Amino acid sequence: MKKYLSAGAALMLTTSAAFAGGIDRSGQSIAVLFEEGTYAEISFGSAAPEITGHMIGVTAAETGDIAPDYTTFGLAFKMDVNDQVSLAFISDEPFGADVSYDAATYPLVGAGAEVNTRGLTILGQYQINENVSVYAGPRIVSADGQYRGPTALGGYVSNYEKGTDVGYVIGAAYEIPEIALRGSLTYSSQTEFELDGDGAGGAGDLSATMPQSVNLEFQTGIAADTLAMVSVRWADWSEATIDDAVAGNLTDFGNADTMTYSVGIGRRFTDNFSGLVSVGYEKATGDTTGQLSPTDGYLSLSLGGAYTLDNGMEISGGVRYVNIGDADSEAIAAAGFPGGRFEDNYAIGYGLKLAYNY
Repeated sequence: MKKYLSAGAALMLTTSAAFAGGIDRSGQSIAVLFEEGTYAEISFGSAAPEITGHMIGVTAAETGDIAPDYTTFGLAFKMDVNDQVSLAFISDEPFGADVSYDAATYPLVGAGAEVNTRGLTILGQYQINENVSVYAGPRIVSADGQYRGPTALGGYVSNYEKGTDVGYVIGAAYEIPEIALRGSLTYSSQTEFELDGDGAGGAGDLSATMPQSVNLEFQTGIAADTLAMVSVRWADWSEATIDDAVAGNLTDFGNADTMTYSVGIGRRFTDNFSGLVSVGYEKATGDTTGQLSPTDGYLSLSLGGAYTLDNGMEISGGVRYVNIGDADSEAIAAAGFPGGRFEDNYAIGYGLKLAYNY
């Protein structure tokens, strides 16, 4: 049953590459820590968003689709040092954005941005007894990107070189193996970046703060070969910032933190195959958004399956449909722009994971 449990948790993650609060992408799970023995995995995610809108008050001033498709990639490795100590290495893309306003009918034509990050988390886990464990370690995050201002404001452009910051992760878990029950609570610190930019002859540097967060992940067996899973993520997006030294604040993350929920049921149908269905929800904050991420909350449905080969290789995959919440983007007084309205948008996400226990 252990294999089945890990497959279900993985499917909730690999189909999550669209659209959490702020510019969240990976969700920063530490579930790999609870795999048995020596374990390795590689995961791929893809998202195909459709985000369109128009200038407030002028429906003919349409944006076109501002959100290109994107992919994510992750690696994880876990090993036992002894009966009480384990190590895990997790590489993911914790945050990201890609937006481009290309439609000539929209006042912000020419504007766009890219945010790219890569995280490496190194965790040590200590098993206090059969039921309780604690874990902690550093999270190293690198970031780079680009900003393109609206043509109407001169078309300012700055490319930002890669910069790195080191945060930390700390948490604890409680398990009852006999009923497949596990709950974990994980805190991740904020990370801050100072990136050199080439805009305005080298004056366009970037300062950014990515938020602290708390993840609660819980699972338990509820019947023979049936598992219930719940995850809750709080992220402190009200304190996040992305500021260019020339262009100023590049996006508004709002005044409210985000709470993201997921509830799933998994079922093992045979010794080799299991499936999962889950529902995700993020409550809309009602705040005006930035141009970088003009969405507010979502409701999603995920379906997935996992198959274990005779050699122990586990292949899991899933698909997720996301109904993206409507949002109004901020006004830009310098451009005489009253803001944008984004409605009836959606995204489709796909995930694939290959895993192996040595």
